[in-house]
Amino acid sequence: MTHPQQIAEILGGEKVLGRAVHTLADLNAVVIAGLPKASLRLAAERVAKNKRDAQALIYRMVPESTFKRRQRLSPAESERSERLARVIALAEFTWGDVDLARDWLNSPHYFLSGETPVRIAETEIGARQVEEILQRINYGIPA
Repeated sequence: MTHPQQIAEILGGEKVLGRAVHTLADLNAVVIAGLPKASLRLAAERVAKNKRDAQALIYRMVPESTFKRRQRLSPAESERSERLARVIALAEFTWGDVDLARDWLNSPHYFLSGETPVRIAETEIGARQVEEILQRINYGIPA
């Protein structure tokens, strides 16, 4: 199971977020206020296989010129960043290892029509699909 603290840690923790996150309400508050763009960068670097892939992921979530211009993300961009961190946290919980989670998130999956979980998770509905697969794995149900 993932907790708001784990998601916040992937987004940079108290140092980057500017406050401690203990509850979903705390996490929601930092998302609504707009995450620092460093949060998205840290999440992307954690899940990507290399810097080039991390940068491509960032620019799929926030246009390059916008990302370079601003210091904080909009609430919508912050929600996308939180969603990415939530999926990463659940994958890390499921596999018990950052590297195994990264490998799984970047490998094509049969139940995702051959797409990678990280790519599918860029949308809310896609993230739900990935989370469902991870939950099935957690409960020992074929996925």
